[in-house]
Amino acid sequence: MRRLRTLVRAAFDRAEALLGTVFPPAWNPLLQLGALGFFFYWIVVASGIYVYVFFDTGITEAYASVEYMTREQWYLAGVMRSFHRYASDALVIVAVLHLLREFGQDRYRGVRWFSWVTGVVVLVLVFVAGITGYWLVWDRLAQYVAIVTTEWFDALGIFGEPVARNFLAPDTLDSRFFTLMAFIHIAVPLIALILLWVHLQRVTKPRIDPPRGLALGAFLSLLLLSLVHPAVSQPPADLATVPGEVGLDWFYLAAYPLLERLPAPLTWGTALFLFATALAIPWLPPLRMARPARVDLENCNGCARCFADCPYAAITMVPRSDGAPYAAEARVDPSLCVRCGICAGACPTAMPFRRAGALSPGIDLPDRSIAFLRERVEAEGARLAGPGRIMVFGCEEGVPLEDLASDRVGVVRLACAGQLPPSFVDWVLARELADGVLVTGCAENACHARFGITWTEARFARTRDPHLRKRVPSERLRTLWAGRLGRKTLEAELEAFARTLEALPPVTPPRRVPGLREAAEV
Repeated sequence: MRRLRTLVRAAFDRAEALLGTVFPPAWNPLLQLGALGFFFYWIVVASGIYVYVFFDTGITEAYASVEYMTREQWYLAGVMRSFHRYASDALVIVAVLHLLREFGQDRYRGVRWFSWVTGVVVLVLVFVAGITGYWLVWDRLAQYVAIVTTEWFDALGIFGEPVARNFLAPDTLDSRFFTLMAFIHIAVPLIALILLWVHLQRVTKPRIDPPRGLALGAFLSLLLLSLVHPAVSQPPADLATVPGEVGLDWFYLAAYPLLERLPAPLTWGTALFLFATALAIPWLPPLRMARPARVDLENCNGCARCFADCPYAAITMVPRSDGAPYAAEARVDPSLCVRCGICAGACPTAMPFRRAGALSPGIDLPDRSIAFLRERVEAEGARLAGPGRIMVFGCEEGVPLEDLASDRVGVVRLACAGQLPPSFVDWVLARELADGVLVTGCAENACHARFGITWTEARFARTRDPHLRKRVPSERLRTLWAGRLGRKTLEAELEAFARTLEALPPVTPPRRVPGLREAAEV
């Protein structure tokens, strides 16, 4: 499973990098799959409502109404029919890609199992909705789909009478069939929408709207495709004959020749096995996670910054339980915490300047604490020598930093770039542990923990608390969001940064005010 996951991630990394040469980071389609899925869903809904106005549920009228839209009112209703069809295809494509990308990023195990399982069910519902759409056209392809599908379900023996009998002769089918299919075709997407709402409940500030430019481009692409290659029907269904050759849509119906030819127990068993396996993937094998974030009430003043910055709603503010003169305290739900450390980076007590007592922030990662990060920075800074010394803070999901350390480059690993409190930059420069600081991580707009890059940039820009102190010279701090394939870019950036630092005057340590503790510096 690990090898497969590595291959999938490598494929997406390269595809994202390739698209990054064409699109700006915010418009990269592979970084907006979830938002594009919602966008296509709303197009499907809007175009479906319009098409339904013209649709007639009679046996012969169904085909005639679709033909009217396609042939006579092609310029509007026909375009909307094609729009509906191609947006449905696009929805399935981005949903499958989104699922595969989450698998490759290893964001489906541990506490993320809920999003994976609900996502798999939503994908199945979207696929079912797409197949039921073929029945409503009632051409030869629809007749073929109806016969194969009902025979497949009849093999279960759960119906009183075989459903497939309805498609054996013209007098065995009435208009209620189309009313039922229209109801199913509408109800299934609505159920999927409700489940999508459930799917997003463990995510803070979910991205459900793509950037306007990307949305406009996707909209115009679907419109152009609808005009150049409009969706058309095959000849009308005829229950007096058995469908011979049909133009099969391999996008949705690739399995239908197998359902027709193979024994039903085999196809049902295979389908159920694949579905059960897809649901069970988060536990094949289960993820061995580090300990979740931990709150230290002695240093928590209930400021709620960790609550505001947590990407997965794992932190809530509850009434104070220790009698301290604060209104609230943070509480971590271990079943939601992904161990990214963004909460620790948001805590105002995560200050490396502190020397009076142990460095224990109000909230921290037990297995990669702020105190441990300070020890690593001190150890790396102690061995650096020469001009142009750089302290690199690197996210685990970003550029691999193996063999990057040298006598002028120190390397400190983070769970996420957002784990780094801005005061660490001030501390590194104030204690002359390095001449400059570079923070690197995932590719821009592709943070593994969703908001690590966003919050880090905002803190450094002094627009989000805890922010970087104004005394920190901006020319001695750089960020590089290069992703896992950005090793050469990082090396080039380090060389350029070192030359810049060498040309700058020496760092002037901040003046200390007698009588004040060092902790007051931050």
